[in-house]
Amino acid sequence: MSTQKKANDNPNKKRLRRTMMFLNAQKPALIKDPFIYKPDSIMLDLEDAVAENQKDAARFSLYHALKTIDYHGCERVVRINGLETPYWKEDIRVSVAGGCDAIRIPKTESAGDVELVEAEIARAEREFNRPAGSVLIMAALESALGIMKALDICQASDRLFGIALSGGDYTKDLQTHITGTGIELMGARQQMIIAARAAGVQCFDTVYTDLNDMDGFKKDVENIHLMGFDGKSIINPRQINIVHEIFTPSEKDIIFAEKVVKEIDDKKSKGIGVFTVDGKMIDIAFYDGAKRTIALAKASGVYKGDL
Repeated sequence: MSTQKKANDNPNKKRLRRTMMFLNAQKPALIKDPFIYKPDSIMLDLEDAVAENQKDAARFSLYHALKTIDYHGCERVVRINGLETPYWKEDIRVSVAGGCDAIRIPKTESAGDVELVEAEIARAEREFNRPAGSVLIMAALESALGIMKALDICQASDRLFGIALSGGDYTKDLQTHITGTGIELMGARQQMIIAARAAGVQCFDTVYTDLNDMDGFKKDVENIHLMGFDGKSIINPRQINIVHEIFTPSEKDIIFAEKVVKEIDDKKSKGIGVFTVDGKMIDIAFYDGAKRTIALAKASGVYKGDL
């Protein structure tokens, strides 16, 4: 079986990722127990959070954390340094050797960037006796070119589980800035979610950096949830519960989804194509959405039904 096929069969590819919390990989106090806040994933950062003369120290800290800390099922993603730097290959070796779950590529602008990282991960898997295809990839889009190439990037590797927007660098490239309204990010967000859905991978939104504006943060999360995103990058544990609440189906949503699935299953056998549930006209087109709601509720640990 090829490495690509093995990566595609990796059960973690579609796992629940509502929140992905950034942590400086160099700081033991930050990376020793973030699982207590219950983020779905943690992002151990070797790039922007680490000073140029501290890259080796950060790798040392990262390796020992991955090897010795029980993260209690929390996914461990490592953001490597950019492919234009001399650091990224050793970042991958150390991360794979330590046992990371995935690598995040910064400043991704082409399918070739993903393929380059994929080849290096495969080498590290062989070197450190990791199962082929066990280390996944996510790509951060941080420029106008990256956004324009979103579909190519999404389709570049079976290891790639998703793409993420990096709003700060993207808005600089657009010659604007983060306003808090979301207007400056609207085009990128829409193009990314369309590309991700076309390719069958996940899509994640950028961080919200104003920790004093939790109302603004909540509104931002509500907006990207409505757009179809799978989750949001975060920088503080205070943001976790807000994201999880918005991205977890409500009891009302779950009950309605159950009714839709049961009714469609029943009506199909009777040759009935259109009917009503709670006063709403329903047909087969609603089936997949209802099943997704139930699957998300199960993954979030709030489903108590039998479907």
